[in-house]
Amino acid sequence: MSSTPDMAFAPNVQEIVRSDPSQIPENFLIIRNEEEGKSNNTADACHLSSEIPIVDLSLLSRGHKEELNKLDQACKEWGFFQVVNHGVATEVLQEMKDSTAKFFELPLEEKNKIRMPSDDFQGYGQAYAASQGQTLDWSDALFLGVYPSHFRKLKFWPTSPEGFKDAIEAYSSGVKRVGDELLRSLSLTLGMEKDALLKLHQEVVQVLRVNYYPTCHMPDKVLGLSPHSDTGTITILMQEDNVTGLQIRKEGEWVPVKPIPNALVVNVGDVIEILSNGKYKSIEHRAVTTENKARISYASFLLPHPDVEIEPFDHIVEALESRRYKKVKYGDYLRNSLKGKLKGKAHIETAKIGS
Repeated sequence: MSSTPDMAFAPNVQEIVRSDPSQIPENFLIIRNEEEGKSNNTADACHLSSEIPIVDLSLLSRGHKEELNKLDQACKEWGFFQVVNHGVATEVLQEMKDSTAKFFELPLEEKNKIRMPSDDFQGYGQAYAASQGQTLDWSDALFLGVYPSHFRKLKFWPTSPEGFKDAIEAYSSGVKRVGDELLRSLSLTLGMEKDALLKLHQEVVQVLRVNYYPTCHMPDKVLGLSPHSDTGTITILMQEDNVTGLQIRKEGEWVPVKPIPNALVVNVGDVIEILSNGKYKSIEHRAVTTENKARISYASFLLPHPDVEIEPFDHIVEALESRRYKKVKYGDYLRNSLKGKLKGKAHIETAKIGS
């Protein structure tokens, strides 16, 4: 997979907190504009939080019509949903959580053995470049290309703690199966043959990003992850059961996505928005921090092969009587998104006709 442009990486947030919990370097401080500053604890946001759709994968995989309708509505109205009965064993989820927690407890020198180099996206470190005047995210990350296997760079796979590699393998294999099933169901809801999306992808690329969000003594002054939409097809996320940090933008509010034990959170990415000609929209989301509990999240991004050309499906364009997005080569679209920090839904605007 193509590497990123050369970039200078940000300081390690976990170490900042470890050395002085009261310190927040200036380049992490956010300037909240009016919209950004809206309270997340309003009655509206709490009400919306309870309405985030829940989809049963065991029913979807059997072609259950009512569940397919629920998936269709979730993608049209929310772009986000939680998946239950997904078939990934609880022990596999827990082993991934336990091994990851041990990894982030390791000394920095140990973690830096797989440090992300300036010309690649795989490894341990900060996701985006530290450029002048850019507000940095209050998080550290581990990025790994997982599927197809020949995209793996095993020099970046952690050898410590013992068993972590196996845990990543088992978890990612389970997520791959869930992803394939969701892409089959989305093919049906978009009015196509079951395997249409899988065929279009050529090879589904799967990238794992594990985010570590340290505590912050002034959580309203930083963001764990700035608002953005995902540039891939779908993202499958495992949250921790006891800390809420993920928020989605809905009706002008930042709505917390409260964890459901052992559920997986799925969101629509830019690729699905383009393919569906805007029928399904990628959703803007962010992560906030807390004062007293660090949090880890596990995001698996499912992407098309870099050579695949993405454009709205003809039958959807005909039904809507207008074509809203251009044809883009996915590798170029992804590379351009990696040139800087993603800001809201700005990147997908480049794929719209008239941009």
